[in-house]
Amino acid sequence: MRSFEMGQTVVRRDVYGPGRVWSEHALRVVTDTSEALMVACSPGAETRWSTLYLRARAFDDRAMRIEAFDAMASGACELEAAVWQETELLLWKPPVAWFSVNAFYTDGGLRNWYVNFERPTVRTGSGFDTFDLTVDLVVSSDLSSWRWKDEDEYAHVRRLGIVTDVEHQAVDSARDQALAMLEERSGPFADAASWSAWRWNPAWPIPSLPHPAAPGKRGTPAGG
Repeated sequence: MRSFEMGQTVVRRDVYGPGRVWSEHALRVVTDTSEALMVACSPGAETRWSTLYLRARAFDDRAMRIEAFDAMASGACELEAAVWQETELLLWKPPVAWFSVNAFYTDGGLRNWYVNFERPTVRTGSGFDTFDLTVDLVVSSDLSSWRWKDEDEYAHVRRLGIVTDVEHQAVDSARDQALAMLEERSGPFADAASWSAWRWNPAWPIPSLPHPAAPGKRGTPAGG
C-alpha cells in the first residue's frame, strides 16, 4: 500500500460507476499508518461537487438533493468548483472499512462527530477514491448521544440501484461496527480528549486541488 507523507496534499474523490466522479476534495495528510489514514482540511480548501448537489446544499433543498441522485443514476454528473466553509475537518479512515470517522470544529471547538458510511478506499496517484453511501451517524461532541441521518436518501439510492444489495449488507455490518466502536470507546473514540483538543495547523497552506478548478459559481459546502 502506498503511504502518504505528513503534510502532503491529497484528493479524496467520490467515484460512482465506471469512473464517474461525484466530488473532489483537497485534504492534507495528518498521519498515514497501517491502521488508518488521517487527513484534515480547513475553510477555503478547494472542492468540486455535482452541480445539483452543490445547489441543494446551498439552499438546504431536500427535493433537489433527490434530483441530484436521480441524475447520478442516469449518468449525468457535471462538477462545479466550490470551497469548504465554516468548519475544520479531521477525518479517520481505516483502509478496508465501509465508514470513516469525521470530527468537525468551529471557533468554539469540537462541534460533533460524524460517521460517514462509504466504500473502502482505493489509493490513487493523487490521493484516494471512495463513494459516499449517503447514510450517516451523527454523534455529539461528548459522545453522550447519537442519531441516524439521511435514512430517506439512503432508501432512495437503494431504489435507484446506486447502492447495491452487496453494499447494503456491508453498510449494515458497518453500522454495527461503528456503534460498537462508540459503545466501547475504541478507535478515535478511545482518545476523544486528544481529538477534542485538535485544531488545524496554521503553518499548513490551505489545501488546493492539483489541477485547475472547473469554472462556475463558487458554492458553500459545509461539513456534515
